Parts: sequence; C-alpha cells; structure tokens
Amino acid sequence: MAQTHFGYQTVDEVDKARHVRGVFDSVAARYDLMNDVLSMGLHRVWKAYAVGVASVQPGDKVLDIAGGTGDLARAFAARAGEQGCVVLSDINEAMLRVGRDRLLDGGQVLPTIACDAEHLPFVTATFDVVSVAFGLRNMTHKDGALAEMCRVLRPGGRLLVLEFSRPAEALRKPYDWYSLNVMPLLGKWIARDADSYRYLAESIRMHPDQATLKVMMKSAGFGHVDVHNLSGGVVALHVGIKC
Repeated sequence: MAQTHFGYQTVDEVDKARHVRGVFDSVAARYDLMNDVLSMGLHRVWKAYAVGVASVQPGDKVLDIAGGTGDLARAFAARAGEQGCVVLSDINEAMLRVGRDRLLDGGQVLPTIACDAEHLPFVTATFDVVSVAFGLRNMTHKDGALAEMCRVLRPGGRLLVLEFSRPAEALRKPYDWYSLNVMPLLGKWIARDADSYRYLAESIRMHPDQATLKVMMKSAGFGHVDVHNLSGGVVALHVGIKC
C-alpha cells in the first residue's frame, strides 16, 4: 500500500485524510483565535493581500477550497456582489459548520459544500477564481488537487494558493524554533491540543517550497505562475493563470 507523510510520521495514503480530519475536528472551535495568537494577527494581513491580488469582479464565480471559517469567502462575496457566486468548501465538516455559522451571523448566505479538493464536484470551466489558503499542504495528492482546481477554472481564470513556505535564510532558525516548540505549547495552553499544532508545524516542513510548487502548478495546467513572498517567505502566495 502506498504511503505518505502526516507531519513527520509516515502513514498509508488512504489514512491521511482521516488523520487530517481528526486534527481539524479538534481545532475547529478555536481555529481563528489560535491563528491570531500564533501569527500575531499577520494571517489577516496575508489573507487581505490575497484578496487584493485575486481582483474578484462583480459577477464573478469564485470557489474557496479548504475555506474553513470563511474569511476569504466573506471578502470575495463583498466584491462579487449579488450577481456573482462564492462557494465555500472544505473537506472537514466541523470547520465548514463554523464558517457557515459565522457567515450567517454576519448576514451572508453563501453556498457551502463538504468535498475533497482532489475530486471536486463541479463542471469543468465553472469558476473565474479558485482559492486555497493554508489547506494545500494537508492534501494527500497535491498534484491531483491542483489539476482539479485547474479543471474547474475557465480559461484565463486564476488560482490563488496562499500557504506557508520556505523563509529567507536569516529567518529559518528562529522560525523553526518558534513553530516547532512554541506552537505546540500554545496549542496545549489555549486549544488544549498540543499534538494537532505539532502536526501543523511539521506539515509546513513537508510542503513544497516556492520554486517546487510553481513547477507543480505549471504541470497541472497553469501557463503562468507568479510567486509573492510575504513576511520574508514565511508565507507565499502563488497565482496561476489557466491556459
């Protein structure tokens, strides 16, 4: 049976999704709070930058994959307007419920769907923009997921991948110390779950770096890919244009 990584552990490919689901089931209720604490609020700046680069226009159709608590979907919906359509999706139903409820509390009713990014239930060439923020690294077959994202985009459509990446050399040692030691400790204190935050820190190290992900996106069918390094490369926004 084929195997893959789950953080620094090796697991059977068929079991990874179940392990990842367990992590996000555990952290869903305090996910945004932990993001604010761990990133010192920077995750909001990174997401705002991605929304700006996405340049969603009135009437656009947008798919937010691994949309979690709905931050991006909410911002995209404001730009797409009543003539547009923004779909919030996530493989994890606990996260999706949190996102849906927060959207409803804010007076927004958006289509929400629990689905696997490796097998998207949408017709080819449906969307103008597809986004995935801090979710690609948790997917078992990233190349398959990127190909699916490309498939559901119309020609000329844009994919935005916002993800932790490889920081500049000067930042690597302090960043590694913080994420591998402080993140699990804060997870234990605040979310009462050190193991999930240890996995999330480890999963960053197993994710392709900027150059590798750019090549993967081109192989998936994106003719042009730009890379925007944020916070010294701690996070990177990859923007692909479908041929």
